Amino acid sequence: MKYFLFPALMILSGCQNTFLSQNNTNETYLPLDQIANTAEINQALLADESIDVIHPVDDVTFSLKDESLQSSNDVWQRIRGQLTFDVPQNNRVIMQRNWYVKHPSYLTRVAKRAEPFLYYIVEQLEKNNVPVEIALLPVVESAFDPFAYSHGRASGMWQFIPGTGTRFNMKQNWWYDGRRDVVASTSGAIQYLKYLHKFFDGDWLLALAAYNSGEGRVRRAVRKNKSLGKNTDFWSLDLPKETRAYVPKLLALADIVKRPEQFNLKLYKIDNDEVIVQVDIKSQLDLAKAANLADLSLPELQRLNPGFNRWATDPDGPHRLLLPKHKVSHFEQGLAKLTKDERLAWQRYKIKNGDNLGYISKKFHTSIDLIRQVNGISGNQIRTGKHLLIPVAAKSLDSYILSKNQRIAKKQAKEQQGFKVTHRVVSGDNLWDIGQRFKVRGSKIAAWNGFAPRDPLKLGQKLVIWQKTNTVVKASHQSVEQAIMRNITYNVRPGDSFARIADKFNVRISDIERWNSLSRNKYLQPGQRLKLSVDVTNNI
Repeated sequence: MKYFLFPALMILSGCQNTFLSQNNTNETYLPLDQIANTAEINQALLADESIDVIHPVDDVTFSLKDESLQSSNDVWQRIRGQLTFDVPQNNRVIMQRNWYVKHPSYLTRVAKRAEPFLYYIVEQLEKNNVPVEIALLPVVESAFDPFAYSHGRASGMWQFIPGTGTRFNMKQNWWYDGRRDVVASTSGAIQYLKYLHKFFDGDWLLALAAYNSGEGRVRRAVRKNKSLGKNTDFWSLDLPKETRAYVPKLLALADIVKRPEQFNLKLYKIDNDEVIVQVDIKSQLDLAKAANLADLSLPELQRLNPGFNRWATDPDGPHRLLLPKHKVSHFEQGLAKLTKDERLAWQRYKIKNGDNLGYISKKFHTSIDLIRQVNGISGNQIRTGKHLLIPVAAKSLDSYILSKNQRIAKKQAKEQQGFKVTHRVVSGDNLWDIGQRFKVRGSKIAAWNGFAPRDPLKLGQKLVIWQKTNTVVKASHQSVEQAIMRNITYNVRPGDSFARIADKFNVRISDIERWNSLSRNKYLQPGQRLKLSVDVTNNI
């Protein structure tokens, strides 16, 4: 039985500022050859916050394959037999190759992440007549981490920024982000690379350089050399430092795959067999229910389907899941037995005075459009005293550990030096101004809160900011709140659950368990007393 390692807290140097075809950047990058090991990576990041890094989630091992499904064939052999790129033995390639050769554990770790997806990617490249070397590009882009997120707003295994993702048919909304979807992003990457290959008259190295820094930037470099009477191949162009290293990294990896024995390396074996399968689920489905039907844990299912932001698939599609091949039959049998209403959990809600659809959707962690659709509402008018049928998560929200909100919550909960201040975004706020107010860099605020510095801020968004004890902040009472925590005792009422109490006091179920030495698997009893640590900032 094989076990696959899936990403989360993986920090990587190299290209994360992909597809900025029209925008220059002043961000700096740490050359791969200067990083010796994970400890040095961490030290480098502490020293230089401008380095573009991946926003991670935890590595977990789990089985995606039946013991009976074994193959003597190896996907590396399949790739090796189709390599066509010329790999020059120049200093730029040798430098990158030497780093990989000196870090075989890194190559193994990334290969384990690639294992569920590499066969699928190679198949798609072959179908589209794209060089098989491109199967190695996610190593350079994201270390094969579908949850990778860069300071340049690039997301997913293939690192698309929002605009380019939309350009190549990657849907992005509250429920779903196709840039992280393995199927959608692989299709988009192939489309984009084929476009770039044609744009640069069949030169794959120029296409790859443009994939990293944008076709406009590479085209300008080509035109400049041409006007000066210089060669216009990749190796002759004046390109950003990151792009000058980007293509050599891919070529170095291809060279290693072609002749690993010459570098005294043994590549982690990946069977040349289909491991994951796309399953048509027809309509929206709670991810917890899907995991149960597939006999997977919820994190396992989410790691195979990282495009879904919330507790369920997008009600408007795509209506597909990636599942281990040997789990599909059992899943489909169980899914066929579910009625339409059983695909989600439901709650009947009585509309109160002052309610609106925005408030209700936020309260139940769902979308306004879905509430409208389920209840036959065409506008925003709702009547006090009437009832709404609300689709809700089948499990407590912190069970969906890889959903967008939970990833952000985990990031915000990470302890830093100093004391924590909470800031609520108000009209007119921007990251630079907030940073000036708190005397910290905007990039730090973004990092503490799990988003990119270029991401737009939203009204009411909660930002966690860490302050030095001697920092004096000048700001209005309306926009800045120092988190004030108060310990209280709560008497459990009839109908209470861990999830309801956590939602009521804006705490996590795991915290309630820790504070009271309890397990969510046990029922709470009316009258039972719970210790809670509650943020009372908004109540003073």
